[in-house]
Amino acid sequence: MIGRIWGAFNPPATPKSKDALKFGILGAANIAPLALLGPAKTHPEIIIQAVAARDRTKAEKFAKANSIPEVKNSYQDVLDDSNIDCVFIPLANSLHFEWAVRSIRAGKHVLLEKPSVANATEAEILFNLPELSKHDGPVLLEAFHNRFYPAWSFFRSLINPTNVVHVSSNSMIPWWGTGKDDIHFNYDLAGGTMMAMGTYNFAALRMAFDADPEECLSCNVTPGTEGVHAKCDYDFTARFRFPNGAIGEAHSTLKGPTIWTPSHVTATHKAVVVPDELLPADQEKVQSREVTLHGIIHGIFWHRIDVKDVFEIRSKDNGSVIRKWTEQKSHKTYSFNEAGGEFADLPGETSWMSYRYMLEQFVNRVRGRETQHWVSGQDSIAQMKMLDMAYEKSGLGIRPTSEFAATMAWWESGKNETIV
Repeated sequence: MIGRIWGAFNPPATPKSKDALKFGILGAANIAPLALLGPAKTHPEIIIQAVAARDRTKAEKFAKANSIPEVKNSYQDVLDDSNIDCVFIPLANSLHFEWAVRSIRAGKHVLLEKPSVANATEAEILFNLPELSKHDGPVLLEAFHNRFYPAWSFFRSLINPTNVVHVSSNSMIPWWGTGKDDIHFNYDLAGGTMMAMGTYNFAALRMAFDADPEECLSCNVTPGTEGVHAKCDYDFTARFRFPNGAIGEAHSTLKGPTIWTPSHVTATHKAVVVPDELLPADQEKVQSREVTLHGIIHGIFWHRIDVKDVFEIRSKDNGSVIRKWTEQKSHKTYSFNEAGGEFADLPGETSWMSYRYMLEQFVNRVRGRETQHWVSGQDSIAQMKMLDMAYEKSGLGIRPTSEFAATMAWWESGKNETIV
């Protein structure tokens, strides 16, 4: 484990190709080294070329610390540079929409921190921009890095969404990991625990069911009470109804207990009859399955996939249980090769973080190569609809639409409408 994590945080520099894609970063954000700078070191087709921040001094310090050759005076200067191919946007949620739109219209490929935008209204506009549908148009990806990690693919291969009747997903950050002035607790910046950690949990439900929720049945929150903290949830517990009456439950907090505990998702299947030719004609074999992925966000540090199968031999005549037993297995898949089977030949190393797996697919899509995993625009829209659904049910209301988005919607519709 130590060697794997050491390799992830100290990746060897890889020689760059002559036509490597050049990235510009909008904002000297703390997440950038983990999400892009480190992973880019081992990708031969990526060069981090420039950074810009509202405070140039901060950008200069960031560039020096991370060996970035250029510092731009503004975000727009990054977009105006024809030498920049791609843009990474790790800004506050409320700024995602504006700078994603500006980047796309400047012809840049965009890696956009999650959540993609502030609400579904913005998502509908962004992911349906006409530039994105052009054959040689820009690539836009919501950076749901964990979904590219091998453990997620293997977890999903162990479940049958048709038979899943219940999914629960939990995550947390200890109280000492956040502060009152964090952007997560600023309503004007589209903050809130559901927007921060909860978006992972909501995506886990959608992926396990391979469906979108029909209704948010309940959403209990602990909100702030003053100024920009009001309407921001510090923790939440939400319950959703999915197709066929299935239930999904999610919980997270940014003010959790002192000791951190790993995130997880558990998918519970209904009991189904499975074939067994060795049984007498008047008996049948029934299986119910529960699959849990521990460590759904940063699987490289630690994760485990537990599979629990409960079998029963029943009488077909009266349904009585003749025999019952349980089989349990655990798996760890730090690379696709470890996952084996259909995944064995997919690229990756045990020292790759989820961000590195995501970057591999992003570059493949930009280059026009095959991608094994992706987060589509429609997927990102559905994700924001689920977040809106929960915020509306909680009573806090959806996160505010930016002035840029509201003006853009009004201009393109030709109607002077107010957007909440």
